[in-house]
Amino acid sequence: MGKRLLFLFVFVLFSGSVTFSQQKVWTLDECINYAIDNNIQIKRQNLQTEFQKNALDLSKMRLLPTLNASASENFSWGRSLDQTTYQYTENQRVMSNSFNLGGSMNLFDGLQNINTIKKYEYELLAGQQDLQLIKENISLTVALNYLQILLNKELVSAIGEQLQITLQQIEKSRRLVEAGSVARGNLLQIEAQAAQEELQLINLKNQLNLAYLDITQLLELRTPDGFEIAVPQISVDTNAVIGETIEDIFLIASGLRPSVRGSELRLAASEYDLKIARGARSPRLTMNHSLASSYSDVRQRIAGIDPNTGKHVYGDYPFINQVKDNRNWALGFTLSVPILNGWQINKNIANSRLSIESNNYALDEAKKQLYKNIQQAYADASAALKKFAASQKAVTAMEESFRYSEQRFEVGLITPVDYNTSKNQLLKAQSDLLQAKYEYVFKTKVLDFYRGVPLSLK
Repeated sequence: MGKRLLFLFVFVLFSGSVTFSQQKVWTLDECINYAIDNNIQIKRQNLQTEFQKNALDLSKMRLLPTLNASASENFSWGRSLDQTTYQYTENQRVMSNSFNLGGSMNLFDGLQNINTIKKYEYELLAGQQDLQLIKENISLTVALNYLQILLNKELVSAIGEQLQITLQQIEKSRRLVEAGSVARGNLLQIEAQAAQEELQLINLKNQLNLAYLDITQLLELRTPDGFEIAVPQISVDTNAVIGETIEDIFLIASGLRPSVRGSELRLAASEYDLKIARGARSPRLTMNHSLASSYSDVRQRIAGIDPNTGKHVYGDYPFINQVKDNRNWALGFTLSVPILNGWQINKNIANSRLSIESNNYALDEAKKQLYKNIQQAYADASAALKKFAASQKAVTAMEESFRYSEQRFEVGLITPVDYNTSKNQLLKAQSDLLQAKYEYVFKTKVLDFYRGVPLSLK
């Protein structure tokens, strides 16, 4: 009994969590933040930025002296030299050890290390701008898909309302046919119109489902099932004007957009790359330092003097004593001057200059592309606003025209063909109005984005 209650509790809890997740309504801000947190491309760029950070850290560490330790053990047989007596031993196995602790420090290298650090700093900053650019592109794509869902929702609603009107007309026409007031052909034509509108409704619902699929894929969600977005109140003021000029917006955007900032930083990095290449012409001064010692099992030390012969008497030389007595400190300096290296230095300098020129072109291209994007968004927003105002008037006129046609159709003054034509014209005007509305909203949001305003529908 206890297990059944536990199972029932877990089932209810799981079912509640599933229902909660399916009922979650996503705002545009939540969609953008979730996409940025879970997008694979952003995660990969984050890793690339970490690689660049590690490269910068390593370049700084190269300023420190190197220090390495080594130890060796060797065996030899046959004739060998006893370092104590400087006499050779014959047919004896000799074991020896050597120990070394040493390294080097670069004192001067034409400032190559310093310039390398600066180069990697700018490359890291450029990589961070690349990451920001990916985030912004994804944000704009999510916003576009979000607005596409809103547009499709309104189109589905509009065609659904028109279908309901047509179905009502079918019922009215059927009664009139049964009463003998109108010909049966009128009813057939209205039913054909309903079938056409049902097909349009199905197509629009399919487009809405595809729009849901697109945005959930951007969010890296497994399925669009249960996914729903918030529907904000969006209104368009037909008297609205875009305050800044294209030049004003470009001036702001060129200092903010990562596409331009990244190109500027890469140009700076390539200039330091040229300094690194030129530094290879300078002499290189290096300091070497070491501490060494050794041990040999055949080595002996003087234990005293034989009173009879007056010669030295030798005894065992313990390991610790040998290592201590054989210590050797060394400090040296090396100066190397490049003279002829297969013309590599000159070619590296030439390639660095070409890289600077290429990055200058890339910067110009980024600025021109940004200006074109702003110019296009500005023109599209202005055109969409004009189209919206015209479509609004067209919808008002077509609604009045359709009401008049509907009244005339109900009393048999116009044919079903004329009635359907008026109805289709109204539906097209409504569709044009909705498309102009969301196109204007998106393009104005793009212009705001270039100004540094975060994407939002609040």
